[in-house]
Amino acid sequence: MALTERQPQLEKTKALRARAPLSRKAIAALCVASFVAGLLLSGRVALMPADASGDGGAAKEGVRVSGGCGGNKRKLGENHPKDLLNEVSRTHQAIESLDKAVSTLEMELAVERARSGDGGGTAVASKPPQKAFVVIGINTAFTSRKRRDSLRDTWVPRGEKLRKLEMEKGIVIRFVIGHSGAPGGGALDRALDSEEAETRDFLRLDHAEGYHELSSKTRIYFTTAVATWDADFYVKVDDDVHLNLGMLSSRLAKHRTRPRVYVGCMKSGPVLSQKGVKYHEPEYWKFGDEGNKYFRHATGQIYAISKDLAAYISINQPILHRFANEDVSLGAWLIGLEVEHVDDRSMCCATPPDCEWKKRAGNVCVASFDWSCSGVCKSVDRMRHIHKACGEGEGAVWNVAI
Repeated sequence: MALTERQPQLEKTKALRARAPLSRKAIAALCVASFVAGLLLSGRVALMPADASGDGGAAKEGVRVSGGCGGNKRKLGENHPKDLLNEVSRTHQAIESLDKAVSTLEMELAVERARSGDGGGTAVASKPPQKAFVVIGINTAFTSRKRRDSLRDTWVPRGEKLRKLEMEKGIVIRFVIGHSGAPGGGALDRALDSEEAETRDFLRLDHAEGYHELSSKTRIYFTTAVATWDADFYVKVDDDVHLNLGMLSSRLAKHRTRPRVYVGCMKSGPVLSQKGVKYHEPEYWKFGDEGNKYFRHATGQIYAISKDLAAYISINQPILHRFANEDVSLGAWLIGLEVEHVDDRSMCCATPPDCEWKKRAGNVCVASFDWSCSGVCKSVDRMRHIHKACGEGEGAVWNVAI
């Protein structure tokens, strides 16, 4: 009898053991459900009257826990479910902040490896980079000597004033240019050598100049700048744009504590598939059907990126794809990253009377140019007038808190 009674129980036990074990997802779901149920039950304890229990003394005394450094006491279970959810939310935010901090440290480590030549790349500079607040690279060409001089006569300091600005304010300004590509260096390279010896305000790149090579030049500029200066921001500006250094610095200083910042006048122009037109995009098919627009990106006359984004370009520059237009290329490099796009319309004011009226109203522009010319029209002849009408004043940059 005993054996016949035990037989069904043994069969049930074998059947239970024969079942497939719970998956990891099911176990995780059960754990989460148990945790949430525990939170809800612990939150409901506070709803019970203190003297509802038969053991009045124990209920009145309760179990007390310390409430922080101030020594405040509270009963266990006094937290409302909403308070517990707020605690969970704050913990989640703290984890996200920690994750961003770790990402930043990893990026800085990768940059240091790249600078020392241990990161799989080639070290651009052998000495440690100089500390700076912002590096302003002015894109220029061999035939633009008069444009460069027009900037030196207005918003770009000369000689000792340029060095003082670097040492005291951490603002570095350089005209950015490569080489002509002529074997052994041609007449253009020799003329630039002479100008550089006189002005000492160039950043020479290992790059062959050419209009259709602007995307490559931009990659190499950021790579060289990151290896040379350890700055908070890196700016690219064209040599036919008027710039107020003080306003630029004050604007960037507001974003100093934010990681991965991309600042400029954001736009989304049409993808031009027709050959022969200006800004033709040979790879138009990658942007969808004909007539589509580009993703949002900063206009190419002037933009700024924070140090971690410049470091990202420096580290990954060999595999970053180049589109026909340089500003589109930069936007493409950053579109898939956790980047904060800052649309700053003060970086694309029009020339007088627009920037002049804004100055009188107390809204001094960061940069001014003419959209119709993709820069200041006839900049050599007009830059001095624009500087007088829209400039912030020579001493403004020295009063900016950086």
